[in-house]
Amino acid sequence: MEHQPLRHLRDIADVEPGPVLLEGRRARLERWAEILEREPARLFTTLEEIEFVPRRMRAAIRADNSPIAYAYADPVLRASGLSGDTFGDARSFFELGTGEAHHLLCSCVNGRSVTGFATARRLRRLATRRPGLWLAYGCAAGLAGLPSLFYLFG
Repeated sequence: MEHQPLRHLRDIADVEPGPVLLEGRRARLERWAEILEREPARLFTTLEEIEFVPRRMRAAIRADNSPIAYAYADPVLRASGLSGDTFGDARSFFELGTGEAHHLLCSCVNGRSVTGFATARRLRRLATRRPGLWLAYGCAAGLAGLPSLFYLFG
């Protein structure tokens, strides 16, 4: 077997790089937002009242033409590990909490349908959220209010 530089191989064969694999919650959420922004006015079906479905059955919830189904159709997200178009698949792959996924995908928050633009905007907010920062703010507020408590109950 003879070693050839890539530029020579391109002359004799179709050489294409494989899909880029996304690592981390932020990259995955941003990719989802990016593909939804390609069709900002498109209406997607929301998941029907997630909170009323028994917990043991929630992971299997799905809908045709949902934002999750659209994400599942993306080859980059599938190559990165998105294994299906269900609520449970989206929660685990995108590392979404129950409340985050509910707010993003449920009909009680969004109505029966939601635009690609609105969902992408929410996804970008989730991608930039820093939970550790909110914890720091909460601790600082608690410490700032401590003297008031001593004064009131002191």
